[in-house]
Amino acid sequence: MALNLHDQLVVAISSRALFDFEEENNVFEHGNDAAYVALQRQRLELPAAPGVAFSLVRKLLAFNSAEHQRVEVVLLSRNDPVSGMRVFRSCRAHGLPSVQRGVFTQGRDPFGYLRPLGAHLFLSANEADVRQALHLGYPAARVLTESVQAGDAHPHEVRIAFDGDAVLFSDEAERVFQAQGLAAFQQHETDKAAQPLPEGPFKPLLVALHRLQQAADTGMRVRTALVTARSAPAHERAIRTLMDWNIAVDEAMFLGGLPKGEFLREFEPDFFFDDQTGHVTSAAQHVPSGHVSSGIANPPAAAPVQKNRD
Repeated sequence: MALNLHDQLVVAISSRALFDFEEENNVFEHGNDAAYVALQRQRLELPAAPGVAFSLVRKLLAFNSAEHQRVEVVLLSRNDPVSGMRVFRSCRAHGLPSVQRGVFTQGRDPFGYLRPLGAHLFLSANEADVRQALHLGYPAARVLTESVQAGDAHPHEVRIAFDGDAVLFSDEAERVFQAQGLAAFQQHETDKAAQPLPEGPFKPLLVALHRLQQAADTGMRVRTALVTARSAPAHERAIRTLMDWNIAVDEAMFLGGLPKGEFLREFEPDFFFDDQTGHVTSAAQHVPSGHVSSGIANPPAAAPVQKNRD
């Protein structure tokens, strides 16, 4: 029987999201691809330092056991194969020997490979790749490589925080807010409190995490939080939507526009996802953060000039 990943939570991740390749990327951004490859070749025996998403990956892989493979992490990178060799060596050096699959496209678009992988999450530092992955229907976020890295206070919990509108839920309500203001938004959500919100791009990841939590017997657990600018009475529709999905989050923060960063610092997530660049930039000062380029807050961008590997 052919191998497949259908019963696993699949995370596709780029080199720069998993490891700190900022010095190497700076060489690439200055327009010298050959110098970048040469530098990676020179450093083959030097493991790269952990990057922003390292804690998330390490903890997710801890759900695996000799009997059950529940999580698969696949490197999906614009890097060349030689640089990919260094990434695999860095995985082994930092205790991630189970990261064994990778696709390295040497500058070409990598996001098409999300389909055969059946990915539940794609993390990359390349905004164009993230936008394309979201367009194809895959949960994806641009990792802010300048983010504070996760702490080690909760070694047996994978902690993940999500924004609501345009992340877990669609941007339906956000569109009302943008067009008509807060009062209209509150009235709209009160009127539709019993009507579940349409799903957003990250619902498949939340479902996969819920399934992982239910199946786990490894001493690891998942702890999730909804961290949203909503407040009462608009909170009710969000809660009812999760109830309709038959999924419960462990914590819900209805902040009514308060800055999210300090609340996230208390929750201590291994990763936080938000569609608003201002919220993500602020949160990155406290926790590992990723920008979800979806919804009305992120209009389609012109084709960007490629400025980084991934």
